[in-house]
Amino acid sequence: MNTKTIKSVRLSFLLVGMAFLLNSCFNSAKKTETTEEKAKVYPSDVIPIMEQFSILCGDGTSFKDLIKKEHKDFFYVTNDGVTDWVVYKTPNSGITSRTSSNTRTELGQTETWTPEEGGKLTGTLKVQHVSTSGDARVAASYSVVVGQIHGKEGHENEPLKIFYKKFPGHKKGSVFWNYEINTAGDDNSGRWDFSTAVWGYDMSVVGTSPDTYPAEPEEGIALGEEFSYEINVYEGIMYLTFKSKGHETKTFTKNLLKSDFSTKEAIPQQIWDLYAAIGRDGVERENAYAGEIQNFKQGAYNQTNGKNPEENIVWYTGSETYNGDIEKQYANGCYAEVWFKDASIGPGSAPNKQ
Repeated sequence: MNTKTIKSVRLSFLLVGMAFLLNSCFNSAKKTETTEEKAKVYPSDVIPIMEQFSILCGDGTSFKDLIKKEHKDFFYVTNDGVTDWVVYKTPNSGITSRTSSNTRTELGQTETWTPEEGGKLTGTLKVQHVSTSGDARVAASYSVVVGQIHGKEGHENEPLKIFYKKFPGHKKGSVFWNYEINTAGDDNSGRWDFSTAVWGYDMSVVGTSPDTYPAEPEEGIALGEEFSYEINVYEGIMYLTFKSKGHETKTFTKNLLKSDFSTKEAIPQQIWDLYAAIGRDGVERENAYAGEIQNFKQGAYNQTNGKNPEENIVWYTGSETYNGDIEKQYANGCYAEVWFKDASIGPGSAPNKQ
């Protein structure tokens, strides 16, 4: 074999070897990528009912299909060392829905139902953060809604909003639920929420000045403390159950087909005290939410905003928004963050079969 032939054979072996090596590296990288993809955990892996919801995030991004979906810094999975949690995070100011001035990273049930048809939603969660800026005189300050029933027609009011609220400097916050009247007539400007305490205060307990807070609630819930709720609407009646380790289990019942507030005389004193300043004294339809389409919502619906409290002392919190800069809001405590580890959705059931 001559010298040229030997060199040619060596070159061929060298090229084959390099090709094999490159192919091996490519396959190795491909396998690693596939392994990493398989290891990634999405919200839909933690809470399988995601297929029944869409989501709106605090920057205005929305998804209709939530299977294997996440949104960095708004909707994703984290692990506390033991459990995977779905994180819902939203700033004080961002892009929100047409019917609200408050931002949200919140699931919206795609199917709808009437109170007569009913439905059930459960959630197990812990609130990790609420805005640290706001006006203590404003009922909505320092709060986030973690579950609700929302009207889809008529006035599109909310028969239920479940809140968590904690004043700055307090270790414990309050869990309460609000019922918004389905205002009689075409004019919805007189609407109001009646608030009921679960643990701690109801919404009407406020400060005496922008930075003066009421006493810390003795039976409150701390940030990072786990609790659960069940919303069960069966044959027009709403049954609520709240549980948390170390706290008394609380249950409530509310008729969604017959109003408790259809006359001026029936308006509770809480409403006169809280809403007098903004002139809201409407009455409700006698049949409340009967026949009106509803859906469930769950996540973090931030109740703080940058609006002037002097214009609405109940809902305009005057919170810091850094002109809508989300990164600055996150860095300076101007956001809400809620973690869920479990949730379920299905038909309503008779109370003795819950």
